Amino acid sequence: MTTLCAVPCQFLGLKIPIYHSVLVDQRCSRAIHHCDVCNVVQRLESGAAIVCKSIHYGVCQPVAIPPTKARIIKKREEKATAKVSPHSPPAKPQLSPQPKVADQLSPQPKVVTEVKPTTSATPSPKSDPPNPAPSGASIPRFYFPLGQPVSDDGKELKKVSEVFGTMKEGKAYKNDFGEVAKVCSCPLYWKGPLFLAAGGDKLGCVTSASFQPMWKRIIQKYHDDYSRFMAIMTRMKRSYLTADDFVPLIQDVIDTHPGLTFLQEAQEFHSRYLHTVIARIFYTVNRSWSGQITIPELRKSNLLQVISSLEEEDDINQITDFFSYEHFYVIYCKFWELDTDHDLFISQQDLARHNDGAISSRMAERIFSGAVTRGSTVSREGKMSYTEFVWFLLAEEDKKHPTAIEYWFRCMDLDGDGLLSMYELEYFYEEQYNKMVSLGIEPMPFEDCLCQMLDMINPTIPGKITLRDLKQSRMTPLFFDTFFNLEKYLDHEQRDPFAAAKEAEDMEGMSDWERYAAEEYEMLVADETMPGQDDVFDDDVLESAEVRRVTRADMEEADYDYTGA
Repeated sequence: MTTLCAVPCQFLGLKIPIYHSVLVDQRCSRAIHHCDVCNVVQRLESGAAIVCKSIHYGVCQPVAIPPTKARIIKKREEKATAKVSPHSPPAKPQLSPQPKVADQLSPQPKVVTEVKPTTSATPSPKSDPPNPAPSGASIPRFYFPLGQPVSDDGKELKKVSEVFGTMKEGKAYKNDFGEVAKVCSCPLYWKGPLFLAAGGDKLGCVTSASFQPMWKRIIQKYHDDYSRFMAIMTRMKRSYLTADDFVPLIQDVIDTHPGLTFLQEAQEFHSRYLHTVIARIFYTVNRSWSGQITIPELRKSNLLQVISSLEEEDDINQITDFFSYEHFYVIYCKFWELDTDHDLFISQQDLARHNDGAISSRMAERIFSGAVTRGSTVSREGKMSYTEFVWFLLAEEDKKHPTAIEYWFRCMDLDGDGLLSMYELEYFYEEQYNKMVSLGIEPMPFEDCLCQMLDMINPTIPGKITLRDLKQSRMTPLFFDTFFNLEKYLDHEQRDPFAAAKEAEDMEGMSDWERYAAEEYEMLVADETMPGQDDVFDDDVLESAEVRRVTRADMEEADYDYTGA
């Protein structure tokens, strides 16, 4: 038998004040009551009272005026306005009467009902509008697409005349144009294009009489370095730069820079190096993918700063932007391994052998489909040119670069709608999934992979990834590798986070491309100098641009035309 123990209990009760005809407003948890003694009660002409029906805090403190009362107040204001004489002073604003003593003791905030003042024909002096601006005032010019004009007193032209006076017969040849460029406040390696812009290609020399009119037109119309560079490179014919415009400048660097003297002995490598530099310039500077570099794109890039640094740095490899010979060496060796027939074009089957098939076949199909074709020039059908391979390798090894993100986004956007949908992600992941199964690796289901990628990128549109999302994310390289580069994806998954952090700290200040190029260059040099090889290259041969045990006779080919496509 169960014994029940008496437990002392305490009854709690709450006192709730009850008003007459109380209605509870659940939204505000306040009482709405009919108050006949409220200080906002209005009476009609017949004497009947109108209940306020306003929200109260419990002590008849009104905090809102019901619609019925608001309409009555508005009508009274209209009547009062109609009776006012047009010459009478403006009526004072009418305020609601002060609350009673009991209302003043209430701790709740008071809300005063304000009535709009009546208008009058005689405006108040304080309400006069400010004086309008004079009609003849003009806004100073603030947009200078060719640079802000600077006063010129003719001193620069006088210096130019003096320089030509020191030369034999007053003629400046191509080798002498460095002095002319410096007098014109131009970087040293503008001298080649400057010589051609002055008509030096016609007679082989330039005189003061032919140079000064040209330079006078430039300084009068173009007022900053970017616009003058454009005018000199295009001979004042266009407002954009094409790939061919850079040939004289880079050829002059090859011929005269102290860090490339060894390259003068290997003439067949001049065009390879030249077109590599041009491709890298357009990869970084031409953000519009048009194949035409404009003045705004020049201003947003560091191209002119890099060209200026060429005269200060004798070691060309220290200039990692655009001009490094070691970077050219790595790029050309990678291309030469794939170009079996050495016609400077590779097929989709050739690209499939890159890094032992690291790129998926579906992605290779997208690359050759024209998704990343630049400009309006179309290359040989079904083939990738050398300059296109330069873009591919730069994008593959540094997926943090803005152009690389655009490159791979174009490839993955199958329908071209500017969004990466779940269908498109599944299309590329399916091949990666099958590869992992064939290698005996337990793959992640697509649903789990999709959740992981969405959490990692955090797109603004749920379920769809935009180009902006990828540019804002720091995990974009892993995102791309997950869908078309299995080798790098597995490397990400198996990498020790502490070792990766230490490596990033050691390589601080270097881009992913610079890190890759440095490692590959060391490996290539080591391969060439290994004993026991049939063709062993010493350092002198390597520095003279003999690439990858390839003889000069093997690499002699027909003239190669650069294509911006």
